Amino acid sequence: MDTELVKQLDTYELTARPMETDDIPALHALSIGVQWPHRPEDWAMLIRLGHGVVAEDAIGRVVGSAMWWPMGPDFARIGMLITYPRLQEQGGGRWLINQIAGQIGARDKAVTATRAALRLCLSLGFRPGATVYLHQGVVVKAPAVVPGARPMTAADEAAVRALDAAALTAERRAVLDELLAVSGGMVVERDGEVAGFALCRRFGRGHVVGPVVAASEEDALALVAPHVAAHAGRFLRIDTREPEGTFREYLKACGLSLFDTGIAMSLGRDRVPEGPARIYGLASHSLG
Repeated sequence: MDTELVKQLDTYELTARPMETDDIPALHALSIGVQWPHRPEDWAMLIRLGHGVVAEDAIGRVVGSAMWWPMGPDFARIGMLITYPRLQEQGGGRWLINQIAGQIGARDKAVTATRAALRLCLSLGFRPGATVYLHQGVVVKAPAVVPGARPMTAADEAAVRALDAAALTAERRAVLDELLAVSGGMVVERDGEVAGFALCRRFGRGHVVGPVVAASEEDALALVAPHVAAHAGRFLRIDTREPEGTFREYLKACGLSLFDTGIAMSLGRDRVPEGPARIYGLASHSLG
């Protein structure tokens, strides 16, 4: 495993060091370079919640990044792996992943792989899973709100956290602390109990709906519809692992066309959700 802090590439070398908040302007420029929508504020949240490394060249320019986020004691997500194509071709991506591998340790690992990172993740032993469909656009039509959801209140928080942990198969307390503080939420109830929820927050070019956790497609639509209606005429994004069907047809009918895809990949034991609830919409590619 290439864990050396200095990486020689052709006629120049890179140095790995811990990511810091002072790196946000350089990281923002890096993500713009690969056409990712993250704002400086989005980078700041990811840095608060996780751990990362940056690659610097000889004159101190940030030319690569990799991050990971603990999801409880035995699970981690990896993301924000960015390198220039030339560095990727010369092993820069693998070197960056190896810089954080020791920090992650024996935790089970998950990543949403872009097309550029797919081959690297396969070579590291990650198993491909479901396709992640990125739907986004300006909401041009808000179909009639599907009945059944209501606004989330503080009294719903314990149930929301329990549903999220069951669907994710891990308790991401710090992540939910952050998301709940900056999001509006909807919940659905079944037999007097909260059975699903959907959060919506500012992200990238507009807003993102996620996570969306529900026990059925009917409930997922009821949760998403009010957020879509509230953003008529504005830019909205939803990332989902749902195959072609009613849920994604609804998104497309609202103007959220399919923009890109990724692959959900895992390394470690298979993690099967507890109970009927599952994740219909991701919080983000990085946070799952």
